[in-house]
Amino acid sequence: MGTYMNSVRGISIKSSMNPNEILDKGPLYGVRVLDLTRVLAGPFCTMILADLGAEVIKIERPSVGDDSRHFPPFIGNQSAYFININRGKKSIVINLKHPKGRELFLELVKKSDVVVENFRPGTMDKLGLGYEALRKVNPRIIYASISGFGHYGPYKDRAAYDLIAQAMGGIMSITGWPETPPTRVGTAIADILAGLYCAIAIIAALRIRDLTGVGQRIDVAMTDSVIAACEAYVMKWLVEGKVPTRIGNRYEFIYPYDSFRAKDGWVVIGVGNNEMWARFCKAIGRPELINDERFNTNDKRVKNHAEIRKIVEEWTSKRTVKEIVDTLIKYEIPCGPIYTMKDICEDEHIVKYREMVIEIEQPGVGKMKIVNSPIKMYPASSKVRGPAPLLGQHTKEVLRELLGLSEEELESLRREGVIYYG
Repeated sequence: MGTYMNSVRGISIKSSMNPNEILDKGPLYGVRVLDLTRVLAGPFCTMILADLGAEVIKIERPSVGDDSRHFPPFIGNQSAYFININRGKKSIVINLKHPKGRELFLELVKKSDVVVENFRPGTMDKLGLGYEALRKVNPRIIYASISGFGHYGPYKDRAAYDLIAQAMGGIMSITGWPETPPTRVGTAIADILAGLYCAIAIIAALRIRDLTGVGQRIDVAMTDSVIAACEAYVMKWLVEGKVPTRIGNRYEFIYPYDSFRAKDGWVVIGVGNNEMWARFCKAIGRPELINDERFNTNDKRVKNHAEIRKIVEEWTSKRTVKEIVDTLIKYEIPCGPIYTMKDICEDEHIVKYREMVIEIEQPGVGKMKIVNSPIKMYPASSKVRGPAPLLGQHTKEVLRELLGLSEEELESLRREGVIYYG
């Protein structure tokens, strides 16, 4: 028997759970998040919080819900896109345009720790639910916003998607080959980065609130997040006054660090220092290259990358991907095949040992596979804690348990179009 102090809301919870049970519930156990987000950046952020044990209450629009409920691929009549990033959350439907809907939301804010939204800047203020309004009812609230360009500055009112943030964040200018147009990163990296940064900020805000009792206002922009991820490429302009360009899969600052053609596919090889270069030369049967004046320092290897590429592909092109990887691993050279999604899902290390693909029981679908959390923590845990919710699945449960509404009150609100429950 022990006492778990939920310092987040200042509530001391006497529990029959032992410390190991509490740890299994995750490091954010006891944190309540009101999630107003849609599609990807915001839901990705709150997915991380849910995997870490937070109670995430997803507040959705009547009838439609989160836009991504209607995105492919579908399994039965449900979106696998939605299921994957909304696992472990609760869904309630409240009409925030209705005065009673706003009242319900403010009552929930009083009993919560975090609000996350990814509307266009100003939308929440127009509803009367911006940070200042929420802080009045709960001074300890952590209010996090994700948007394309942030909540201040001349671009703040611009609409933005991942594509626009990738373009204006600079990453498209350095993605692709010299002869190809600027290229979008294959995944929605601006959304993902913004979601990650926002989750980090929320966890930091919870920590500072534990120390000070003060809530926080968090403003994460997708474009800012992409710029930060461009790291050394931005520094190249700031320090040298040179604009980085597209160079394919080659890395600007190390060589060989590139993709190379094999007999039956492609491999990537990364040689990060002189000691590794010596081992690599021995691995490919060219020990004379170790002290070759053209290649004996990293700077020279970067400068003479075209010559090195020819030498490496003379070796790789005569061998299978497996032969190349097996050989280079013996010499402790970082390398690997370029996997397809099929290859990922069939790799024993990834699926069996790292458990990056797991099976859940999804309501209305049955057993299905989704992507697991990449965060491995011991003894606390980060893991998928349940299926994705059906639209409005938890409306009655949440409003009854948190706000004490009776069945009669719930039914009256449903008839007025304030709430919906399935």
